[in-house]
Amino acid sequence: MADEAKAKGNAAFSAGRFEEAAGHFSDAIALAPANHVLYSNRSAALASIHRYSDAASAAAAYEKGLALDPSNEGLKAGLADAKKAAAAPPRRAPSGGADAIGQMFQGPELWTKIASDPATRAYLDQPDFMQMLREVQRNPSSLNTYLSDPRMMQVLSLMLNIKIQTPQDSDFPQSSSPSQPPQQQKQQPETKAREMEPEPQPEPMEVSDEEKERKERKAAALKEKEAGNASYKKKDFETAIQHYTKALELDDEDISYLTNRAAVYIEMGKYDECIEDCDKAVERGRELRADFKMVARALTRKGTALAKLAKNSKDYDIAIETFQKALTEHRNPDTLKRLNEAEKAKKDLEQQEYYDPKLADEEREKGNEMFKQQKYPEAIKHYNEAIRRNPKDARVYSNRAACYTKLGAMPEGLKDAEKCIELDPTFTKGYTRKGAVQFFMKEYEKAMETYQAGLKHDPNNQELLDGIRRCVEQINKANRGDISQEDLQEKQSKAMQDPEIQNILTDPIMRQVLMDFQENPRAAQDHLKDPGVAQKIQKLINAGIVQTR
Repeated sequence: MADEAKAKGNAAFSAGRFEEAAGHFSDAIALAPANHVLYSNRSAALASIHRYSDAASAAAAYEKGLALDPSNEGLKAGLADAKKAAAAPPRRAPSGGADAIGQMFQGPELWTKIASDPATRAYLDQPDFMQMLREVQRNPSSLNTYLSDPRMMQVLSLMLNIKIQTPQDSDFPQSSSPSQPPQQQKQQPETKAREMEPEPQPEPMEVSDEEKERKERKAAALKEKEAGNASYKKKDFETAIQHYTKALELDDEDISYLTNRAAVYIEMGKYDECIEDCDKAVERGRELRADFKMVARALTRKGTALAKLAKNSKDYDIAIETFQKALTEHRNPDTLKRLNEAEKAKKDLEQQEYYDPKLADEEREKGNEMFKQQKYPEAIKHYNEAIRRNPKDARVYSNRAACYTKLGAMPEGLKDAEKCIELDPTFTKGYTRKGAVQFFMKEYEKAMETYQAGLKHDPNNQELLDGIRRCVEQINKANRGDISQEDLQEKQSKAMQDPEIQNILTDPIMRQVLMDFQENPRAAQDHLKDPGVAQKIQKLINAGIVQTR
């Protein structure tokens, strides 16, 4: 039973649960009071949690242990420390350095840790080692004097709870008790002397004059680069060019000097010189196996110069190709942005060159003839060409929207009608086209709003007025319940996809209003006096969500 309690105490001690360990060791002592090891272990546990107020009981425990094993040096040292801890005032925190580490050798836990570790237990039987420990306890700063002794390093490793590598990690001196052969005792001073000898330092490598000059040139080149960067920031481009050129003369193994000079040439509008430097940077970078990012930077700057030249040459293809090559080296957001800009510029240029309003009108008229013959796909082809020739003509979008409506391509028709209104908000045909598409999609409320928007520009337009009338008829029909259940469900399903309808239905105030309509008609009438509430209720009615009968 005592062994079981001792095992539990050891396990708790190893896990750092010192309070629990002390309890288990106390239980073991009660079962086996003659076992001196238990007293030592319990004292170690109490010391580990800094319960120096229990120093008197710790001293008593050591005395009991010594009564059982009078020759145990660890118990003797522990007893002395426990008595010293009981009598001494609280220690102040060490100031640091060797003193701070030396103070770790002051507490009674020192002897317990040494005795409980198989690698250090035998040191307690070595008088010379015990003398060293006593000296460190008296004068913590003397620790440095003994660190050349592997045994002291081993104990320091134990106290710091870290692994400190020693010259002979596992070959520490063994006990120097009388049982040790005299020859081995004589060899110890020689071994210590060898251990204390400093290891030979490697001789510094000789640096050739050529290598020394190379390093000096590189350092000078970097200074020139920094000076060039400073001049660039000040927009003193001529001076920056001089510094980068000097850096290249000093060190041709760094292509950043070329790419930096190329950047200056771009600012100066010297695009041919920029392209030349970038080509040199790419070629030299390949030879030196330079970082892909540096090569990509050179290609990006070349592409930028080519894009600038393309504004006059009208040839963006080579700039686009150069940006694409740069992206294969390193995918950089700035390069991707410049590529997109070049592609857009090319597209805009092509549209400008293709722009011809006269030919656009001819294609529109051809499309109108096909529409009259109900050849809607052929009409769309002519309208497409008319838009390519003149993308700013709102009439063509209106006509093509009508074709899409006839073909049942409602999303395409709606898109063209909206583009027509965008290009010319006063052109009422755009509103009639959009309203017609929405009407066929059974979005009667939206169609009515579109027709009303058109009436603001032409209040007497009969086509718009007829559109509103048709929408009102369909909305009233739905409110009376004169539509099929299938149509009602379809209408409600579309309405529920409308963000505005969703916001109304999730509004706590509107939910209360709708509840009052069902349960408290008088309160409902009061709600309708609020214009905002009345408008939302009407929207729900028009959407088929709320029905009035």
